[in-house]
Formats: sequence, structure tokens, C-alpha cells
Amino acid sequence: MFDFVRKHTRLFQFLLLILILPSFVALGVNGYTRFMDGSNAAVASVDGAKITRTELDAAVRVQGERLRAQSPNIDPKLLDSPEMRRQTLDQLVRERVIQAVAAQEHLTVTRERLNKVFWTDPQFAVLHGADGKINEAMFAAQGMSFEGFAQRLQRELVLRQVTEPVSESAVGGAAAADLAFNAYFQQREVQSQVFDAKAFASKAEPTDAQIEAYYKDSANALKFQLPESADIEYVELDLDALMPGITVSDKDLHDYYEQNAARFSTPEERRASHILIKVDKNASADDRAKAKARAEALLAEVRKAPATFADVARKNSQDEGSASHGGDLDFFGRGAMVKPFEDAVFAMKQGDISDVVPSDFGYHIIQLTGVRGGEKKSFDAVRGEIETEVKRQLAQKRYAELAEQFTNTVYEQADSFKPVIDKLKLKLQTATVQRQPAPTAVGPLASTKLLDAIFSADSLRTKRNTEAQETAPMQLLSARVVNYHPARQQPLADVKAQVREVLVQKMSAELAVKAGQERLQALQKSGDLTGLDAAELVSRAKPGKLPRKALDDVLRADVSKLPASVGVDAGNGQYVVVRINKVLPRDPALADAKKVEQQYAQAWSAAESAAYFSALKSSLKVNVKPQAMMAVPVAGNP
Repeated sequence: MFDFVRKHTRLFQFLLLILILPSFVALGVNGYTRFMDGSNAAVASVDGAKITRTELDAAVRVQGERLRAQSPNIDPKLLDSPEMRRQTLDQLVRERVIQAVAAQEHLTVTRERLNKVFWTDPQFAVLHGADGKINEAMFAAQGMSFEGFAQRLQRELVLRQVTEPVSESAVGGAAAADLAFNAYFQQREVQSQVFDAKAFASKAEPTDAQIEAYYKDSANALKFQLPESADIEYVELDLDALMPGITVSDKDLHDYYEQNAARFSTPEERRASHILIKVDKNASADDRAKAKARAEALLAEVRKAPATFADVARKNSQDEGSASHGGDLDFFGRGAMVKPFEDAVFAMKQGDISDVVPSDFGYHIIQLTGVRGGEKKSFDAVRGEIETEVKRQLAQKRYAELAEQFTNTVYEQADSFKPVIDKLKLKLQTATVQRQPAPTAVGPLASTKLLDAIFSADSLRTKRNTEAQETAPMQLLSARVVNYHPARQQPLADVKAQVREVLVQKMSAELAVKAGQERLQALQKSGDLTGLDAAELVSRAKPGKLPRKALDDVLRADVSKLPASVGVDAGNGQYVVVRINKVLPRDPALADAKKVEQQYAQAWSAAESAAYFSALKSSLKVNVKPQAMMAVPVAGNP
């Protein structure tokens, strides 16, 4: 129980996200609003209380940072798009509505209720042990304390009191669930025949006149264009490029080693076994006295015969997690245990048995069984690490000094890179870039921020240095256009083979559709099954060989009179002819009746909750302004 629950790390992080993300937009907004000089114009209001543009911008930024952390290569333009702003504002409005209702109803959650939820709800079982171990390291990794977590959980429990009475009251019923799932997962026995464009490719022979006409058709012009591009020169100021030129004396390395001795020591860990006699911290004095007396009796027993500690723990300890292991808690470091327990363990010598140690979970008897770590690594063992660290620190300081010079020089002497190259000893580099980075592009030239600056109207017109752009942490670039190549259509002679290939695909698909339609007419007229595949059962859960588009059309087809035949242009050059022979109810193996009822109830609950929230919005007079979706340009930017 006292050991970190490492195997549940991913679950715990997911749990924190469940609790934190619904409230992310509200955190830090007030401080951000006071700090920024942005507009206080309202983009929405809830019950007369406005949501300002500054608050929305801050919320969008928080959401963007979260998405960027999850997907580092995400297009930055998506992070402040109208869709992103709409989603974030919807979340802000939802929270404000629920908060307003909670305030009107004077809803609260007591500390006792909070504690009960935390210590008894199974979803939190991985966050604590029977002996009160709190995984502080996990909370720290999320940038929060346990108390901060408790406050957010308390706020979440308050908000749940608004929504749960509706969401938890939805009852689907077995009959309604069966009706809905039978309709959705209905099975149909079908026979199909696929007409694939590939089979008709040999019959597609476009003429030179057809190729030229297709090439000249304005609707196809973009297919044969070369994208706009620019030949550029650029200079780069980069932290990693500065490090090789920095030297550090042995004395400086030794001084750094001594000044940071604690960092070059292995953390001390201790191994202990314990016997726990449980008693609630809020128990009566009589109950606590009885538990303590029981612990003192066991203490006397193990002190008389220390070798029996493990056997006594197996028979008497009330810590379910360690009792079966003779009370063994394995090795742990500081911060892993509740404080009274930790203080006792780290004050003991190996082999010692402690006095009775009280905690919020009862009374402990502790035996220290092992000590490891705490040794200081030799200078030689960490020299390489220290040298890299010191060089990086000096490079960061040097970078900070040079960054301002770099930024000012490329801006003030924008007709050439020679001044900044001579001043900072940089290297002139060249490249050809396009307005949009390639999907696999990496490095500074894949920065959309830099490319936007290169392809700005001013940069293309004047061919002057762009302003310094931060393309990565501790990395600045400035570029200038040498030659600009606008998007242009390639000569027919260069792309004739490509045009012909496109035309062959188009004509083949048309031939496949024509052949399929003729087969459908023949099937509907004569019922001849020649060429159709063997019968199979299909459904949304088991589509079989049918393409998705064909499956959807088959399941929507009129089956009032069977057999029925349909033809579907399934895309990708395929036309599918399908004969529907029978209609059957859903496959009972897809889901048992209990799960079907639960899933239907969940869907019904979501619908009820959405309707309830819509009613709350109406009663609180929620107003959202369309211009909220437009980002406000930062001063100085176009």
C-alpha cells in the first residue's frame, strides 16, 4: 500500500485529465485578465455576467498548449481557428451556466463528503494506500499539490450536483433498447457483384484531343500546377551551435561539482516492514486507546523476539497490502510515506524496531530492514554530465546576449545579412521553400511561422530580411527572398503522361458505372443471378465485403418487397450491384441484453443532459456574439 502504484501511472494521469480538463478554461483567467492589456469587450454573457475576449483568448491559449503538448507537429493555425475558439467558448459557457445554477441553488460539498468520496470511490483507489500514502510525485508531475487536487475535486462534485440528477435519472428500458438496436443492427442477406474501374482500364484510350481538352479545362488547372516557391538565404542563431565554441576550466567544473553536491548523490532509500493496527483518526478516544494498547502489546512481543516480526505481521497487521508479505514495504524514498511514518523510518538504524508510531490510519510498529543510496558520485563519474550542463548554461547566457543583437541587426540593416554575419560570426545558408511545409518536414524551415514571414506580401515585394522568428526554443532565424516563383501551370508536354493517367482512371470509372447499371437493369428485369457472389449476412457491425457507402445504401433500401436490387457508386472507381434476399433481426452475439440496455440508457442520458443544459441556457439568457470567433491581431502584427 505504501509503495508508489507505478503500474497505475497511466490510469492516474487519465484520471487527473478527467478532473482537470473540464475546468481548464477557468483556471488562471482572472490573473491573466488583470495582467494583459487586451480588450474587456464581452464575447458572451451568462445570466448577465460577461465572458470577455481576454478570457476567451486565455482559454484558447491554454487549450492550444495542451494540444501542442500532445501533438508537437500540429499546425499552429489550427490552435486559434474559428472552430477551436467556438469549442473553447462553448466549454466556457457550459461551465459558467453550471456554476451559475450551483450558486443559485447554494450547492456545497462538505470536507467530510469530499474525504468519503476520495477514500471510498474505487476510481481513486490507486491514488492512496490503506496507510495513507499519497502519491505526491504524481501530483507534482501534473503541476499541482494534493490540496489543489482536493479543491478541484470539491468543485467538480459541486458541479455534478447540477447535472447528475438529470443524467442519472434517464432510464431506457429493455423494450426501447431492443427496438433501437434492432433497427440499427438489422441484418440483411445479400448477394453482390462489384464492377471495378481497374478491369476496364484496357478499354480506356483517351485521344490527344481529349488529353489537351482535359488539361485546358479550368476546373483541372490546379491538378497540374507547380506550387509557389521561393529561393531564400537565411541565417540562424541556435543554442546548440554555440556550445562547441564554449570552453570551461577544470576549476570551474570542480567548483560546480562542489556547489551542487546534493545533485550528484544517489537518493537515499530505506526498506521497512510494519505492523498496522487500524483506527480512524476521528474515532472515539476509547477506540483509539484500545488500538494503541493492542499495538503496544505487539511491540513488546516483537522486541522480545525481533526475528518473529514477519510472522507477527502476517497474523496481526491490518494493512491488507503488506501483511501477506510479512509487513514488507520494499524500498522507498522521502516523500513516499505519511510524515509521522517517514520521520520515524529515517531516524532509525538498520535492524531497529520503532516505538508505536501514530498516523491518521492507526498505529504502526516499524522495523528498518535495509538502507541504500545516499552515496556521492565521484567527480570523474559525472565530469561529462557537469561539463555539458555548465556549457549549456553559459551558452544560454551567451544566447540571451546575442539574441537581441541578432534581432536588432537583421531588422535595422535589412538589405543584407552581411552585417549580422560579420558581427556574430554566423553562416549564410540557402534553400528553396514552399508556402506550406511538407508533411514530413522537420527543422526550422518547417516552421509555419517562418514560412508565413517569408511569403508575406512585404517580404516578397521588398526582398528584405524578415524579422527574427523563433522557430524553436533558443533558435532564431531570419530569411530573405532571392527569387520568387509563383504557382504556375506546367507545360502540357511535361505533364502529358500524368494527364493521360488521370483521364484513364476517369474513363475507366465511367465504364465501370455504365456496366454496373446495365447489370442492375438486367437483374431487376430477369432475376438472373449469374456473376453474383454467394449470399452473406451484412450489418453495420459486420459489413462483410461491401464498401461502407454501398453498405449504407443497402441498409437504407426499401425492403417492403423482396428480393430487392440496388446499385451503388461506391467511389474509388467501384460500382456495386446488390440483391437483398432476406431481412433478419440483429445478431444476438453482438451484445447481451444487459449491455444493450446500458448503452441505450447512456445514449438517452446524454440526450436528456443536452436538453437540460439547453433549458438552463435559455433560463439564464446566454448570449454569444458571432465576432467572438475572430482572433484579435496582436499589436504590431498584420
